[in-house]
Amino acid sequence: MKKILITGGAGFIGSHVVRRFVNHYPQYEIYNLDKLTYCGNLENLKDIEDKPNYHFIKADIVDGDTIIRLFEEHRFDGVIHLAAESHVDRSITNPMEFIHTNIIGTVNLLAAARNCWKENTEGKLFYHISTDEVYGSLGETGAFTEITPYDPHSPYSASKACSDHFVRVYHDTYKLPIVISNCSNNYGPNQFPEKLIPLFINNIKQEKNLPVYGKGINVRDWLYVEDHAEAIDTIFHRGRNGETYNIGGNNEWKNIDLIHKLIEIMDRKLDRPDGYSLKLITNVTDRAGHDLRYAIDATKLKTELGWEPHIKFTEGFEMTVDWYLSNEKWLENVTSGAYQFYYEKEVMRKFN
Repeated sequence: MKKILITGGAGFIGSHVVRRFVNHYPQYEIYNLDKLTYCGNLENLKDIEDKPNYHFIKADIVDGDTIIRLFEEHRFDGVIHLAAESHVDRSITNPMEFIHTNIIGTVNLLAAARNCWKENTEGKLFYHISTDEVYGSLGETGAFTEITPYDPHSPYSASKACSDHFVRVYHDTYKLPIVISNCSNNYGPNQFPEKLIPLFINNIKQEKNLPVYGKGINVRDWLYVEDHAEAIDTIFHRGRNGETYNIGGNNEWKNIDLIHKLIEIMDRKLDRPDGYSLKLITNVTDRAGHDLRYAIDATKLKTELGWEPHIKFTEGFEMTVDWYLSNEKWLENVTSGAYQFYYEKEVMRKFN
C-alpha cells in the first residue's frame, strides 16, 4: 500500500488531484497537507472527506520541524507537491511570502523526503508541480520546451524557478527520485476568484467592472483543470526519474478575446442582450513585468507517456461557467471569507 502526501490539496488544482487519487486508487492512503490560507478551501473536497483512504493534515510547509515529524510518523512513499503562493500581483506586493513558501517550503519537503528515504529509494518519488512562467516570455511564434532556458520576470515566477532548481539539485546531488512538470494556465471549478476567469464570471454576473491590463493582448495557453489532474496522475505513475514534462492545453487565447468569449457566454446564460456586458470592460495600467505570451510544447509528454488534453476549450469554458452559476453558495462563501470557518466547524470534528 502506498502512502502519498499531496501538498496544497485544498487549493484549486490540488483539490482536483486529491479527488482523483482518492477515487482512482482506493489501495493508496492519500494525505492532504494544506495550511488553509486564503485560497485553501476544504469545502472543495466535501464529497470525498469521509472516504477511508483520505486524511487531512493542517500544516505549513515552511515549518521544517513539523514536516520532518510528519515524514517520520507516516513514512510517505511519494510526494505530489502543489503547495505554493501563485498569484503574480500578490508576489509583486509581497515577494518575501513567495520566497518562504515556494523556496523554503519546497526545500523543507525535499530534506524530509531525503531523510525518510535515505535507506531505500525504491518505489519512492518526489513530484514537483511548477509553472510555464519560469520560462519567461515568448514573441508571436514558438513554444516552451523542457530545455527552454529559465527567464522569470516576476517574484512569483522567480520563486518557482528557484524551487525547480532545488528539486533538480536534490536529484543530482543526493540521488533523490524526482519528476517535475511545468504547466500552462488552468481553468475550471473551484478556482479562487482572484484569477481571471472566476473573477470575471463573478463580476459579469454582478455587473462590476472587468479590469483588463493594457490592451489585453497578452496571450496564454489554457488547460482544463481535470486534464491537468490526469496528466499529473500519468507522470506520477509513469514519468522517468529525473525528467521534466511540460503540460499544455494547445489552446492559446489573447486575454481580450477570452474576455469577449466569456461575455458572450455569460450574457447568453443570464438572458441578457448580446454584448450587454461589453460595457464593463475597463482598461487599467499594465502590470509590471507582464509577459507577452506563453505557449507550451507538450510533445514529450504525448510521445513518451501518451497524454494529451481531452476537454476542448469551448466545451470546458461552458462547463466552467455552468459550474460557477450553479454553485452560487460556494462563490458567495469564498468571496465573503465564510468558507474559512469550514475547518473549525466540520473538519476538526472528523479528523481529530
